[in-house]
Order: sequence, then C-alpha cells, then structure tokens
Amino acid sequence: MDFPVLSIITFTPIVAGMVILCLPAHRKREIRILALVAATIALLLSAWAYFTFGQAQGDYRFEEQYAWIPALGISYHVGVNGISMPLVLLTGIVIFTGVLISWNIDDRPREFFAFLFVLATGVFGVFVALDLFHLFFFYEIAVFPMFLLIAIWGWKVTREYAAMKLTLYLFIGSVIALVGALAMYFMSGLNTFDLLALEQAGFSTAFQRFWFPFVFFGFAVLGGIFPFHNWSPDGHVAAPTAVSMFHAGVLMKLGAFAALRVGIMLLPEGAQFWSPLIIILATINVVYGASIAMVQSDFKYVIGFSSVSHMGLVMLGFATLNKDGLTGAGLQMFSHGVMTALFFAVVGMVYDRAHTREIPKLGGFAKVMPLVAVGFIVGGLVSMGMPGFSGFVAEFPIFMGLWQKQPVAALIAVVGIVITAAYVMRIVRQVFFGKMPEAFEGKVGGVTTFDKIALVLLSGIMISIGVMPSLMAPMVETGTEIILRLVGGV
Repeated sequence: MDFPVLSIITFTPIVAGMVILCLPAHRKREIRILALVAATIALLLSAWAYFTFGQAQGDYRFEEQYAWIPALGISYHVGVNGISMPLVLLTGIVIFTGVLISWNIDDRPREFFAFLFVLATGVFGVFVALDLFHLFFFYEIAVFPMFLLIAIWGWKVTREYAAMKLTLYLFIGSVIALVGALAMYFMSGLNTFDLLALEQAGFSTAFQRFWFPFVFFGFAVLGGIFPFHNWSPDGHVAAPTAVSMFHAGVLMKLGAFAALRVGIMLLPEGAQFWSPLIIILATINVVYGASIAMVQSDFKYVIGFSSVSHMGLVMLGFATLNKDGLTGAGLQMFSHGVMTALFFAVVGMVYDRAHTREIPKLGGFAKVMPLVAVGFIVGGLVSMGMPGFSGFVAEFPIFMGLWQKQPVAALIAVVGIVITAAYVMRIVRQVFFGKMPEAFEGKVGGVTTFDKIALVLLSGIMISIGVMPSLMAPMVETGTEIILRLVGGV
C-alpha cells in the first residue's frame, strides 16, 4: 500500500505537539484549536484504516519498511494485524476525547497538550511497530511524558509521589524486558530486530523457558499484573482527567500488548510453560482488584482498582493460549480502554463541579448532570459484562477459553464480576441518585458541549460493539490466528 497511513497516524501528534510548543503561551485558544485539529486527524485516519483493514492483503496490513541502521539489523518497519488495529483506533478515540475533556485547562495548556501528544505518538508507535528496537524506542517515549503530565498537572496531594512511583516501576520493568529482548537478538543469530524474522528464529525450549518471564513480566508491569500493579491506582488518582483517560484507557494496554507481542509470540514454548503462573496471578488481579475497589471511598480510586481487576481478565485471556481466550483478550483490551476512558471522564466532570471525590459526600448528581449519569451507567453495565454491551462480547470468550484451560480459575474469577456489579451499583445509587447534599444545591452546573460529545462517543462505541460484535470480533480473530499458528507449532 502506497499511502503511509500508519506513519502519518503515528507522527501527527508529535508534529502537532512541536508546533504547539512554538506558539506563544498566551494564545490559548489557538493552542486548543490546533490540539483538537491534530486529535481529529489522528482519529479520522485511525477510523479509515480500521474500516479498510479487511481490504488489505496478508497477516499484517498497511506495512511500511525502510532500512535505518542495516549494520545492526534495525529498520523502520510498521504494520498492523487484527489485534493491534483496534488498539490504534482506541488510541485515536482516547486522544480525541481527552482533548475535548481538557478544553478548559488553563494552567499552561501549551505544554500540557504538547506532552500529551508526545505520549500519543509513543503509544501509536508501539502498536504499529514490527521492529523490536523501535517497539522499545516508542515504549520509552510513551513512559517519559507521563511523569511530567502527572508531576506538573496532577492532584497536588500525591502527584510527585505517584509520578515517581509510576516512572520507577515502568522503567525497571522495561529494563528487565530489554535484557530479555537483547538475549533474543543475540541468540537468534539473524542480526535483525525484525519481529517477523524473530518469530521464525526457533529458539530452544530451555532458552524460551528461562527468558520468557523477563520479557513477559517486564512488560506486564505496565499492564498492571499482580503483584506489580501497585503503581497503577496511585497514578490514576494523581493524574489530571485526560491523562487518567490515557493512562487507564491506552497505556495499560501498551504493557499488555507488548507482553503478548514480544513475550508470547516470540517465545511460545515459554508461554506454554509459564501460563499456569500467569493464570494464578491474573485471577488474583480480577478478584483482589474488584475487592479493593469495593471498599474505597474515593471515587477515582474505585475506578483505579477496577482497572487493575479488568486488566486481569486480559492476562487470563492471554494465558489460555486458545482461540476463545485470545479473542476475548483482544476485545477486552479495546472494550476496557473505552470504558475506563469514559469512567475517568465522568469522575473528572463530577470533581470539577463538586471539588471532592469522597463518595459519601456526593449525591443527586443525576438531576443536574443527567448525561453524565447515563454515561457512568453505560460504563458500569460494560464493566459488569452485561449482554448488549462490549464488556459481555469480550468477557464471555475469555471465560470460555479459561474454562477449557483451567475451570477452577474460571470459577474463582467469576467472583470478581459479582463484586464489580456491587461497587458499580453502589456508586450509581450514592453519587448520582438520592438526595443532593445541601452544600451543592444550586451550585453545581451542567457539563459543556465538548463534554457531552465525549460522553456520547464513548458510550455509543461500547453499545455498538455490544449490539454488533461483527464490527470487531472477526478482525480480532484474524490476529488470534497468527498467534495460534506460532503457539500451535510448539
């Protein structure tokens, strides 16, 4: 394909970020408009690529490859399959809605949007990279701006602590994964970082079993796997709204996707050997995350621990190494990304007007913010895995695949879904219905038009996938087949 759509999608945000940095700081309106234009371009191109995906040929679509450092076997090689294409679309959706939600940021919007767009380029780059060197390159680009966005614009109470904690966890995880990646490069004897070539390297069973945990768990730290999840809720809570949306909606998928792409797909025998441990840890994720979310009094911490719980389902899907589980995991990454972006947008809208996130102090917000209440209820139904919503389409295949692999783990993990329903209904009742506290009567206003657009878009996507799974499930299955061919050769 001649049109370099993936490169344009990847580099549009960072180019826009550099242009934004060149504008005078006082021209805030122009800065916001340019940010919205760039986010819109990224979203439209991502949507175009998504809906023309089936017309392209081969396992990987929209491929581009250019030699970069031939002596080391490093090339600029990008392409997408049925797993990564929905994640590219997800990133476009989250960056677009994140700009809408952040429209009224008044504290240095120039630097805020510039850093947010550098982060977006890093995320796009990881999802499209077919070269191991560039996957790490973009991975590090995605991690660094997160520190600045939280430390500068985050919640004053914990922002410095949360930003440093997040950065240290993710940096240590990526270094451990890098060691494993370099081991694969040197052991392959191919003198290339090309992921498609490394898939055929034929590493020995002993090599795969030894190095798999380095690579998989190094990346899975960013995916929030137990017991390396501790950075995640603090990072969610301290981040400003748009960054929380990006953090939970996309960045955690970055870790999960890299663990799949580099760990499972390059070391399939290692994945088979270590899958029982992954199932144990991910099952703890699901139940523990939901249980801790249930007892939180801070609205944002509830959603933060909810993300840890739902990412456990993604890891469970990976660990099944069968078609149902992997397909469900691919769908869950997209569904959870949209759902948490919606949840954190709702939390941000409530906090901006109430100036508190303490659930016992809130109430009756459905009267003044009805669309926000509807948005949270839709997200809650997705979170509970209710039929007719994207959560059911994603979670049902995961449990089917897990039942085939380890029925006991499936029975335990189902408990997490029950607890999820309990805390979602608790928040709906306490925050949005009931009597509004006197302190807020007549003082809480509605949301902006941009907020409403973001709410409707995010809710509509989850309902559409739930009602018409054919919009995404067949595409994800094509990506699953690539993984099964690699794992099936074990």
